[in-house]
Amino acid sequence: MELRQLEYFVAVAEEQNFTRAAERVHISQSGVSAQIRQLERELGAELFDRSARTATLTVAGKAALEHARAALAAAGAVGQAVSDVTDLIRGQLTVGMVIGCTLTPLFDALSVFHRAHPGVELSLLEDNSDRLVEGVRASTVDLALVGTATATPDGLEALTIISERLVAAVPPGHPLAKQRRVTLRELITYPIVCMPPGTGLRSVFDRVCAAQSLQPAIALQASAADAIADLAARGLGVAVLSDSMATSYRDRIVARTIDDVEAPALLSLIWRSTHSPAVRELLVHSRQAFTEAGLGDR
Repeated sequence: MELRQLEYFVAVAEEQNFTRAAERVHISQSGVSAQIRQLERELGAELFDRSARTATLTVAGKAALEHARAALAAAGAVGQAVSDVTDLIRGQLTVGMVIGCTLTPLFDALSVFHRAHPGVELSLLEDNSDRLVEGVRASTVDLALVGTATATPDGLEALTIISERLVAAVPPGHPLAKQRRVTLRELITYPIVCMPPGTGLRSVFDRVCAAQSLQPAIALQASAADAIADLAARGLGVAVLSDSMATSYRDRIVARTIDDVEAPALLSLIWRSTHSPAVRELLVHSRQAFTEAGLGDR
């Protein structure tokens, strides 16, 4: 008994016609008939009633059908299992990371993955969040750590790593530093120092300003939180950062939560699908690394 015989048997049973079954499996009708005859001889029973124009299953054929389907499914599973292992032995993964990110758990995950699967070539791509999101959608990037304004970008899956409110950061002598509460309208009376378009934090800031019909004066832009904090510390503008970013520079700047901006800035790990065993495996390591660092969804 051969798998191809079971395949032809299932095709005829489902099509109820030898000609259509032959077209489905891409061989001649005589070839299908010959293989099924051989199968019937091996089983010692006829599987089809051929007395009418429609090929209908006999009692023996009905008894055999589900087992034939199960055998074909099992054979397919064997092939998929081998394919999965092969993909984890060799292949390539492109991982994206937003410019200026200083979180190291992603590097820890990459290190553990590389030790487990040295045959998979890893590429790390730094870019702004918008371009990384589009890269994941287009499957040119397999997995990316990005700043976003929404928990799950359209058409993708995501794991939120950090969710924080926006803050205004100024040097200690700045008028806003003397206030306990800061509103968005008060904030934009000063020149703004922030991240460029295409970053998650900037997307949140632009959205909340638009919602209040406000037009901030963007004085300076930088992709790294270090640069934004340094510019603000020198009095060149009010920095717009996330809470944890500003906390890292409290020796130079004072942070004030923007009271009327509740929309959080998010840092998320995003991917398009988990059909790739390599992506699934890297996700497992990434979840573990971020959880051990006290970050990410529990």
